[in-house]
Amino acid sequence: MDASPLASRRVALDVLVACLDKGQPLDDALARHPGFSGLDPRDRAFVRLLLATTLRRLGEIEEVLAGLVERPLEGANAAGRQILRLGAAQLLFLGTPAHAAVDTSVRLTELARLAHLKGLTNAVLRRIARDGGALMGDRDPARLNTPQWLWESWSSAYGEAETRAIATAHLIEAPLDLTPRADADFWAGRLEAEKLPTGTLRRAGGGAIAELPGFAEGAWWVQDAAATLPARLLGDVAGKNVADLCAAPGGKTLQLCAAGAQVTAVDISARRMTRLGENLARAGFTAELVTSDATKWQTDRTFDALLLDAPCSGTGTLRRHPDIAWLKGEDDVDRLTVTQDRLLVRATELLKPGGILIYAVCSLQDDEGPARLDALLARDKRLARVPVQQAELPGLEAAITNDGDVRTLPSMWPERGGLDGFFIGRVIRQ
Repeated sequence: MDASPLASRRVALDVLVACLDKGQPLDDALARHPGFSGLDPRDRAFVRLLLATTLRRLGEIEEVLAGLVERPLEGANAAGRQILRLGAAQLLFLGTPAHAAVDTSVRLTELARLAHLKGLTNAVLRRIARDGGALMGDRDPARLNTPQWLWESWSSAYGEAETRAIATAHLIEAPLDLTPRADADFWAGRLEAEKLPTGTLRRAGGGAIAELPGFAEGAWWVQDAAATLPARLLGDVAGKNVADLCAAPGGKTLQLCAAGAQVTAVDISARRMTRLGENLARAGFTAELVTSDATKWQTDRTFDALLLDAPCSGTGTLRRHPDIAWLKGEDDVDRLTVTQDRLLVRATELLKPGGILIYAVCSLQDDEGPARLDALLARDKRLARVPVQQAELPGLEAAITNDGDVRTLPSMWPERGGLDGFFIGRVIRQ
């Protein structure tokens, strides 16, 4: 057996164990794995695809395995469960040849010191290879791959039909969205990208981002189309002092710089702020960078405008981060709403009279979105909602709510590949 297929699958196993058994976010687990960066680009891409597919289709995979494995693989055998999940993902969804998927999975049991599971692994995966279509049957992918708490909360907020559309959108790999520094039409041509109505450039996913034209000179940066909207909705910020709270990794900071603002970017993570600084340098921008908890940041300054993209559950980004569905729960939302309220209070303290505040979260949970803005407006009578107008969201007019806020959903723009789920609200300090 060639070492490369086994090495890539060993990395995938380690990362899946770190993610699902130890609760590490997928991107963090990949970044921390010492063997991942040592793989060649093709193998790294395979690892990402295998992990994303396993997590995206985990509900279906579990349904199939539940009918084939009598006793749960727990405790010292827990890694065996992840081996079966990876093997099943390859056979059911990736079209991996049966001999490659089965043989490498059996070898992984040896590397994981689970040789006593070789027979089980071989038998289960060979059964899936032989009868996979029949085992899948006419199951409901949208429902099976969405945890119960998410399905119920989305059904309450958006209705059953829209929830099904959202869950279906989560099963498809997200495209690659790029925000151009300038000359959008030129870069759309160079990158063979579609220019979306909001100005984002969209390409099919996959490939080495750093090798695309314009990357080295900072002509564009990676940013989902929905993630560009909060900065756009601040309006004309040229020459204004703007604070970007919870700024890293910096897509919105770069947007504000490109629009001519004098930007102060604040984030609690030194590691992520280092990355933000690198992104600024690559694009040729400068900004004041402050590493601090925004709620504890000590400054006498106030700002003309402020953007708060608050920490949240991230349930609007499951197309790009399918691990969130299995790592987050209702308790996380409850905890995060407390942080969001504290950040909103601090944001209003930093805002000049007449200043505009944008509050955004990449979450589909109403408790993190409109409920937080409504609570802020009820507490602070100096603030008033500034409804978003249809002309401000070309092509996304349907995302404007009755209150004048913005609610994008992964099910929107299905013909273009969807977009992340965001809530965005805009207020003015009177």
